[in-house]
Amino acid sequence: MDERCLSVVMPCFNEAPTVAAVIERVLASPYTGELIVVDDGSTDDTPMILKGIDDPRVQVVLEPRNQGKGAALRRGFTEATRPYVVVQDADWEYDPAEYGSLLAPLLDGRADVVFGSRFHTSRPHRVLYYWHSVGNRILTTVSNMVTNLSISDMETCYKAFRREVIESFDIEEERFGIEPEITAKVARGGWRVYEVGISYSARTYAEGKKIGWRDGIRAVFCILVYSPVGERLPVRKLEPLVQTLTRSRA
Repeated sequence: MDERCLSVVMPCFNEAPTVAAVIERVLASPYTGELIVVDDGSTDDTPMILKGIDDPRVQVVLEPRNQGKGAALRRGFTEATRPYVVVQDADWEYDPAEYGSLLAPLLDGRADVVFGSRFHTSRPHRVLYYWHSVGNRILTTVSNMVTNLSISDMETCYKAFRREVIESFDIEEERFGIEPEITAKVARGGWRVYEVGISYSARTYAEGKKIGWRDGIRAVFCILVYSPVGERLPVRKLEPLVQTLTRSRA
């Protein structure tokens, strides 16, 4: 196996303060074969910074308008060519130095998908919002109930895949609903899932954190609609109500 076996897909929106440094760390990983940065209609200096990146492994996709993390990942996944794919946010919350831990169960053939858990770990964490952690655990529990997976962090950004996995289903969610959507579709596909502990440096809203309580409402909807429950019950009929409740995120 070529050591540089990894396609890194990085959705990016208004991350000028951090994106260049994160890209440098991603490229420093011995596993990174290519980095696909999808700028999701940034209105700050992010596009200019990306245009200045000079490395043959980096592909920059500039979207004309903001559509959301899910849309950016959907675009980035289509460009991935390496055997394994990992999602990397363009901030400092997740450390590219941990790609080896994420890839280990994939490289030795034990797993098809690896979740990097912020809770199933003794690694360092920046301590921030209590209610975010409570909400995350509630969403993860509901997700586990309908997928029959036993994971500790459904909402984690760090998910690594064999490329065949992400090619086996279509991404429908435009925004943060992509996390429960992917989890449900991985479970329905019967793919082997592992979990490894990761470090986490949470950021504040002043530092650029974007997810909020409305995204939690959307997440519950996605957990149901993309699971077997959504096949048996008319959950999709709730879409207009969910859109109304989350309108400021549309």
